[in-house]
Amino acid sequence: MSAERTARRIEEILDGLAASGDREAAAAAEELVRTLMEFYGAGLARAVELLEKRGADPMAALLADEVVAGLLVLHDLHPEDTLTRAGRAVHAARAGTSVDIEHFDPDSGTLRLAAREGGGCGCPSTMDATRQRIEAALSCWAPEVTTVELPQAGPAVREPALLQIGTRPPGAL
Repeated sequence: MSAERTARRIEEILDGLAASGDREAAAAAEELVRTLMEFYGAGLARAVELLEKRGADPMAALLADEVVAGLLVLHDLHPEDTLTRAGRAVHAARAGTSVDIEHFDPDSGTLRLAAREGGGCGCPSTMDATRQRIEAALSCWAPEVTTVELPQAGPAVREPALLQIGTRPPGAL
């Protein structure tokens, strides 16, 4: 695949799209997207190969970049496994809460997290906000994670009993 051949093919597709009806336009649009994806996917694969030959530092910079990492994941070129990438997402998104990865089930796409004792207030709303931040980060770093489970740490928080304070002793009228 070369840039020149790709440019010619894109021009052919655009010309066909302009001259076609709705049905043909949709098919031509699909082919255009497929051709572009193949082209920049091949370019990313080549960039990864070249960077790996130069050493770990440039590659580490690419992997730490959310946009580049997302493109590498999209084209199945990211060299890190799902758990490593999920760990990056959790670390980037937890923002002060103590959350660790407990388990990932690749068949169901479920990532189970564990909230450590002493990690924040343990309030359901705080844990829900943390889970939402982590889910957003995972969409870039590890899109194969489809479900995030984050149970509360420790025993469930129980509301204190309501104490009635009266002015008279019990039984007095």
